[in-house]
Amino acid sequence: MLRLFSAKTLLAAFLLFAVAELGGCGQYSPDYMKPMSPEMRALLAQKGMREQAPITIRIFKAENILEVWKQRDDGHYYFLKSYPICNFSGDLGPKLKQGDRQAPEGFYIVAKDQMNPRSHYHLSFNIGFPNAYDRAWGRTGSNIMVHGDCKSVGCYAMTDGVIEEIYILAREAFAGGQDYFMIQAYPFKMTAANMAKHSGSKWYGFWQNLKQGYDYFEATQQIPEIQVCNRSYLINAVFNNPQERADPSRPCPAFRRLPMRPFSPRPEQTAVNQSSIKPLGSSLGLAFGPRKPTYHMFTLGPAETGSVSQAE
Repeated sequence: MLRLFSAKTLLAAFLLFAVAELGGCGQYSPDYMKPMSPEMRALLAQKGMREQAPITIRIFKAENILEVWKQRDDGHYYFLKSYPICNFSGDLGPKLKQGDRQAPEGFYIVAKDQMNPRSHYHLSFNIGFPNAYDRAWGRTGSNIMVHGDCKSVGCYAMTDGVIEEIYILAREAFAGGQDYFMIQAYPFKMTAANMAKHSGSKWYGFWQNLKQGYDYFEATQQIPEIQVCNRSYLINAVFNNPQERADPSRPCPAFRRLPMRPFSPRPEQTAVNQSSIKPLGSSLGLAFGPRKPTYHMFTLGPAETGSVSQAE
């Protein structure tokens, strides 16, 4: 009788535990699968933006801000929201080598497989350093992230709440069909006044090159075509011979600049179709194994292959 009672007791305890676990599963949602907040949905609707429309990100070190811009149906990008950068290490200027604890500057691309929901720093995405420009200058480093936890040894660190919001915006853009988004990382807002203020810097020539991309986006609210040749960013240009390819370390083939059409935003739309939210795993099919080199229309080259779970 004692053995029978013990068996029944154990069975009852197991069933209670199982029910509790199932109830918990219904309530638990990993941070990377959280639905978009009602506040963000309302902001998108106010600005006439679809939840799954493409995004681009601009970073300004001196101002300590990260901006998210979102594409509207007219093909142009509109400012969505700015976020304070909780922490970044180093000074104004590019990252040069592994371990220098310097946050990069330049143009980088982020694909789906650079998103890391299992980061040691809450959530993160690899910005793609070094790109073709960096490698042409012999710059080294890997696993440079935008991440949470507000700690930086060469990355751009946000608070956990901020990285969640940015991560969800990126997640939804990928779910909507965006293959990759660009990060434009600048030392400061590249106005004429700020350029004059920093004209004595040893990085002034480099910043003049970055300013070409900054000016293009400011004028057109569209992502510029970017190639790397002659160890420089070639902005908004095509080669005269379509068969020519950019070599980051060699002189640029003959090219012509594409016309730059300044853009005047139209009035804000008052209504927008809202898309549904899907769990990250089902909507993206993300893979978290070793990255495969991927080349894009921005011929910046692939990021260095490495684990996406560790930040420098």
